[in-house]
Amino acid sequence: MKKFAIIMVLAALMGCGNAQNNENKEQNGASTGSATETAPVEQEQTQNENTMKALVTYFSASGVTRNAAKQVADIIGADLFEITPETLYTEADLDWQNKQSRSSVEMADKTSRPALKDGGKVDLANYDVVYVGFPIWWYTAPTIINTFIEANNFTGKTIVPFATSGGSNIKKACEDLQTAYPNYKFGEGKLLNSIDKADIEKWAAAVK
Repeated sequence: MKKFAIIMVLAALMGCGNAQNNENKEQNGASTGSATETAPVEQEQTQNENTMKALVTYFSASGVTRNAAKQVADIIGADLFEITPETLYTEADLDWQNKQSRSSVEMADKTSRPALKDGGKVDLANYDVVYVGFPIWWYTAPTIINTFIEANNFTGKTIVPFATSGGSNIKKACEDLQTAYPNYKFGEGKLLNSIDKADIEKWAAAVK
């Protein structure tokens, strides 16, 4: 009888031990599973933090800069926004040889701020980098670009100029913009008379 009682006690103890082991395994399994499930979320958050969202904006009077801007946006996966004048430019407006043409008059007056459609406002809240494209006029950016920059708040953003030109480079345009807006951060400007995908990707990757 005593032997039977001892056997029953031992069996009960073994049962408790197995139950405790099973409980420990479930807890360990739950912890492991939880870590496995949260890892991708943490990784996604890190990737999002390291990804700079970009917007490509552009002013194009003849369509050349528009084509360049669309290609840049497509290559770097950015959104696109057209800087549209309230009154579109005509061929006569763009006659640089005529000192009385609209573009000539605007560029002769550095305080000129041509009106933009809807005031030129764009929501920049979701962007870290804003590319600003334009044709080179009189060796620099058209004054309508000043209208656009002054219509929006670029604090905390990186402005990256790019341009198209029949013969001038972008150096003076970049210098003029940085001088006009010293409180804004500018990235390296680029002349885009031709588009090379690898070159654009390298340029965009260097933006900080």
